[in-house]
Amino acid sequence: MSYDYVYFKKEILALTSIDLDCYKEKQMKRRIDTLITKHKIEGYEKYVAKLKTDKNLFDEFVSYITINVSEFYRNPEQWKLIDEEVFPELIRKFGKNLKIWSAACSTGDEPYSLVMALSRYLPLNSIKIFATDLDKQIIAKAKVGIYNEKSIASVPDDLKKKYFTKVGPSYKIADEIKERVEFKEHNLLKDPYPKNYHLIVCRNVLIYFTEEAKDEVFCKFSRSLADGGVLFIGSTEQIINYKEIGYERKNSFFYQKS
Repeated sequence: MSYDYVYFKKEILALTSIDLDCYKEKQMKRRIDTLITKHKIEGYEKYVAKLKTDKNLFDEFVSYITINVSEFYRNPEQWKLIDEEVFPELIRKFGKNLKIWSAACSTGDEPYSLVMALSRYLPLNSIKIFATDLDKQIIAKAKVGIYNEKSIASVPDDLKKKYFTKVGPSYKIADEIKERVEFKEHNLLKDPYPKNYHLIVCRNVLIYFTEEAKDEVFCKFSRSLADGGVLFIGSTEQIINYKEIGYERKNSFFYQKS
């Protein structure tokens, strides 16, 4: 069975460019086994064969293994800090044309939150967020910009009123916010990273990676930041060797490039 999974990982890498070796094996294998059982498929080999011929099955697989749990203003106390301290400091340091990257952006909640938060300081037409994710289906959903009530629960009331319209039981984000975000497919473990960013936001994604893969990504983020730029990570994450990589720790979730 372990041999079968080794074969499976190799086939998935060739098929999707997703390197399953970079994810915690026990956790990922359990997710994949659940999916195989759901479709009553016998073993990894037959599942791979199906993935190669069935587009719906393939799309479901990519969506399922790329973790997509997101919400607007997730961990509001951290967003309060970004609002009151990080944004003003970055604007003082780099001016109004900030380069911001929302990495592994999932359904768009995070980059859209960044636009709304920045709109308190800057006119919308000067805000541009670069947002990337591995999963093209999730990017397509982000571009639609329709969310349930739970997803937008933490959005400050004034911004919720200003930028969301109720559509049935759901909420649609304003086009003027959507226009400020450029979405693109990107694999954190494989693709080249953009350069000279003032703020990179990547939250609650690397917890699924191995320690080696995490280190690699944090190093690449450091190289992507301009000197004095800031990396914003998730509430369950930390960079143990941040000094060696070239960061200063601003607080638990914000690291500044030295």
